Amino acid sequence: MNWLVITTTFLAVNLDFFVILLFLCQRFPTRQVLAGYLLGLLILISAAFIIGQALLQFFPEWLLGALGIIPIWTVLHDNDEDLQEFHHHSPIVTVLITYLSVCAGCNLSLFLPVLANQTWSTFGLILAYIAGLTILIVYLIAYFGHMKPVQTIINRWGEPLMKFCYIGIGIYVFFDSGLVNHLIRLF
Repeated sequence: MNWLVITTTFLAVNLDFFVILLFLCQRFPTRQVLAGYLLGLLILISAAFIIGQALLQFFPEWLLGALGIIPIWTVLHDNDEDLQEFHHHSPIVTVLITYLSVCAGCNLSLFLPVLANQTWSTFGLILAYIAGLTILIVYLIAYFGHMKPVQTIINRWGEPLMKFCYIGIGIYVFFDSGLVNHLIRLF
């Protein structure tokens, strides 16, 4: 397990949602935004891990390295998702549904190849680590979100940085899974 890759994956997958979090933190109490966001993350990351574990039962690890194409494909077929407005009584449910609708595809496509070869105990550590990052990020966004320079940087560099990270994660999965070594041995 590579903590830098886990961190980069988390940041890359959620970078576009951080902008949405800026607005949600201004609209709802920070703790309720955190609860909805954390719940959404835990659902999607757990789903990616469970799907990866199921695939490992049928395919060798090196073959699952081909899943690294998913993040790269995501960049090449960029479909910007618009934030849909949800009207619910609970801010937690609003944040949760917003997160699931905006980020489900990206989370599953990027975390699936990264988590596919992890053990259950390692996954537990990763989940705790991501929960910690989530708490930190939400409070940082709530604190710094009102500053004009922060909004300017995210608007200017957010998408190119996210795309760079997606491609890097895809390439990492190719190598980490053993796919590249297996293909080299074939030739």
